[in-house]
Amino acid sequence: MTQKERYQGIIEYFSTHQPNPETELQYTNPYELIVAVVLSAQCTDKRVNMVTPYLFDAFPTASSLAAATQEEVFDIIRSISYPNNKAKHLVGLGQMLTDEFKGVVPSTIDELVKLPGVGRKTANVIASVIHNLPTMAVDTHVYRVSHRLGLVSVKSTTPLAVEKQLVKAFSDDIIPKAHHWLILHGRYTCLARNPKCESCGITQWCKAYPKIQKYGIKAVDEKLPKIG
Repeated sequence: MTQKERYQGIIEYFSTHQPNPETELQYTNPYELIVAVVLSAQCTDKRVNMVTPYLFDAFPTASSLAAATQEEVFDIIRSISYPNNKAKHLVGLGQMLTDEFKGVVPSTIDELVKLPGVGRKTANVIASVIHNLPTMAVDTHVYRVSHRLGLVSVKSTTPLAVEKQLVKAFSDDIIPKAHHWLILHGRYTCLARNPKCESCGITQWCKAYPKIQKYGIKAVDEKLPKIG
């Protein structure tokens, strides 16, 4: 199977079975999404969605968040992972959005990564989800799934390397959807420890599947590149 055939098969499958994939984070505007994505780092979307209604009720705008104290934010997000750091980042985020961007979430990666708590992955999510730009956020799910499927080379040992390879391979109109396809597939089917290969609809295009059947997932994952 050629790499082109693998990509084509996977795209056709997801286009049919998941034509309009979306983030599972709950939000109503760009401000709410960027706050939710910052909170989602090393935390589940489910947990974030339990907390953000209270946070957005207390601080509905960037300017109100900018005027908050770190302690006030911490009290609301204490059940989120790393609440101290995230409370600090969110207050700083609100201040920079208010002071430098007039309360508007910027659209470019270069501007987004200037915001406290916003790394390249978060910036790519915002650019993709809000502005529908061809950016690929690489989290642990995307990294794992893209390697198992064989969408990227084993030489791609960093999130940035995986991002560049996926962006190069997927067409611009597909990239925003592919971002969600890979995340959701990793979250619900291609699990880290016990992938649900028996219910997976893309095993015929999966490079790792024959080896998983023969040797098991542990043996296969041992040979996959770890995040550098």
